[in-house]
Amino acid sequence: MENYDLIVIGTGSAMNYINPIIDSNPEIKIAVIDKDEPGGICLTKGCIPSKILLYPAELIRELGTASLFGIKAEIRDIDFNAIMERVRRITRENIEAVRQGITGSPNIDYYHESAEFTSPYTLKVSNKTLYSKMIFLCTGSKPAIPPVEGLEAAGYLTSDTVLQLNECPRSLAILGGSFIAAEYGHFFSAMGAEVTVIGRNPLFLPQEEPEISKLARMKMSEYMKILTNYEAIEVRKEDHRQKTIVVKEKNLGEEVKITVDEILVATGRVPNTDILHPERAEIKTDGQGWILVNEYLETSQPNIWAFGDATGKHLLKHVGNYESRIVYLDAIMKEKVKTDYHAVPHAVFSYPEIAGVGMGEKEAVEKYGEDGVSIGLKFFEDTAKGTALEIKDYFVKVILNAEGKQILGAHIIGPHASVLIHQIIPLMYTESRSMEQITRIMDIHPSLSEVVTQAFYSRLSPEHYHHFMKRRGLED
Repeated sequence: MENYDLIVIGTGSAMNYINPIIDSNPEIKIAVIDKDEPGGICLTKGCIPSKILLYPAELIRELGTASLFGIKAEIRDIDFNAIMERVRRITRENIEAVRQGITGSPNIDYYHESAEFTSPYTLKVSNKTLYSKMIFLCTGSKPAIPPVEGLEAAGYLTSDTVLQLNECPRSLAILGGSFIAAEYGHFFSAMGAEVTVIGRNPLFLPQEEPEISKLARMKMSEYMKILTNYEAIEVRKEDHRQKTIVVKEKNLGEEVKITVDEILVATGRVPNTDILHPERAEIKTDGQGWILVNEYLETSQPNIWAFGDATGKHLLKHVGNYESRIVYLDAIMKEKVKTDYHAVPHAVFSYPEIAGVGMGEKEAVEKYGEDGVSIGLKFFEDTAKGTALEIKDYFVKVILNAEGKQILGAHIIGPHASVLIHQIIPLMYTESRSMEQITRIMDIHPSLSEVVTQAFYSRLSPEHYHHFMKRRGLED
């Protein structure tokens, strides 16, 4: 049996504080275990490779607007393989850098293997048994595959495998209507594929505000077909390596057949605990297999900690990074710091971009009542920079308490939404969460930043806000 001071499963966010841990205890002995390439899901096949991939698509979309400004531009060719190889090259370099960092440390034993619990604090890794009284579980997640008849036989791509493509499919169906579908739909359609998104939910991007969801669908439908409230019931192999998906409308029962070259499954993610067997260590999980933790991220087994995708709370890399700090402070520094998820930001790197932080309007009204909430609104086109860029229809929505002083949430759809939202995120982490600071600052004029600031000056009651949005055609 190999005894360690710390066992870490996963090489993503779990590695964030390994160096400070070693610095504070130069004699520490750590086992790092990962069955996949080192770096975690985000670095190896998730958010980082996909965002590298999306930038060429963004350039193509922007070039498509050149005529609005009196510029005649033409794209003569798109080298799909070169775009994909660039992503793979950068990813390989990142993986190798992480690998060298792990294997170069005399304090770390690196196991490129699967791990499974055999009893509390004891793990089997290949033919070895490892033991530690402190364990970090950062085991990630994997794509959820729906039980659609014929899907396995026909073959499909996932966000884990799509980066291996060398040729752009002429046609692509994406099962799922959330952020992965929006982002890859944007990419493949920009590359020239005919894309159909098939979502089970009545709304496209259902996690967003309903009016943002509607506007996103309107804009993205200009370059791909979007079906909502449809469920895939069968996949059939066809000649010439094509596949036909049979989908059924969930209310009316109408069946539609869609024949494509490739299928991308983007129907969510599931935990990896079927490999880990946490029940053998008396670590509790929920009905789906996500690891249960308390507000300090400690599992039901003392001194075994879980964070990142492993808990199923917020499947976002930046949340995993935040949680790694909480675990470092609580497990290593012996502080008692609770997690705080009141202002978790997110972004969808589609075209248009979408970003949000904190509460949605529905949650705010449920908590404070309709009379206890006010909504700030500003359209990009009503700012000088928005006019200069010919930005139409996109907007910033801020959710405040009735007095208009405390920020409860914010949501943006439009260019650089993922950047603009950061004007609001820091304010939501102050003690007061007050809007006063943003109304006192001096914005560069003209800049897109003004659309965020000015949203705080244009406050409406929820009733008046929705009346206005109906007039804009963004609500039924």
